[in-house]
Amino acid sequence: MKISIYGKNMQLTDALREAAIKKLLRLDKFFQQDIEAKVVLSIEKKIHKVEVTIPFNGRIVRVEEYSDDMYNAIDEAVESLEQQIRKFKTKLQDRKHVNESIKFENIEPLDDEEEEEFKVVKTKRFAIKPMNIEEAILQMDLLKHNFFVFLNADTEEVNVVYKRKDDNYGLIEPEL
Repeated sequence: MKISIYGKNMQLTDALREAAIKKLLRLDKFFQQDIEAKVVLSIEKKIHKVEVTIPFNGRIVRVEEYSDDMYNAIDEAVESLEQQIRKFKTKLQDRKHVNESIKFENIEPLDDEEEEEFKVVKTKRFAIKPMNIEEAILQMDLLKHNFFVFLNADTEEVNVVYKRKDDNYGLIEPEL
């Protein structure tokens, strides 16, 4: 496993880098091929934040954990990643996904009571009007939604704008 660690709004010490690498290497047993994990450690308003993103085989496992101590945040992030991998183990196996990158034999399944079934309870259809990004953000704010699907008038593709936790906006564009 290749681990890239970045510091944001903080000085990244060697001790912190080594601790993060040591903890994240526990996840190496779950993956068969060399994968890359991107870790961003940051401090925002005295809150320590750890973001870990692991892309593999066209999928992404990602967590964000917050704590008053960076080492605790790292521990919580690794535990959350292990939990996510265990949670989706049976779903990936049952659906017979071709997934040479995960070692299923090293993942203990969750208790059956915790197994979650995905169920679509509502389908909504609506006409998509071509608009620019600023119009889409305005429409999203008027509806008091946290995301909005629209046809981008500039690119003629379906896009999604969304409200981020930092009160800025994000744009999702399809990539084929």
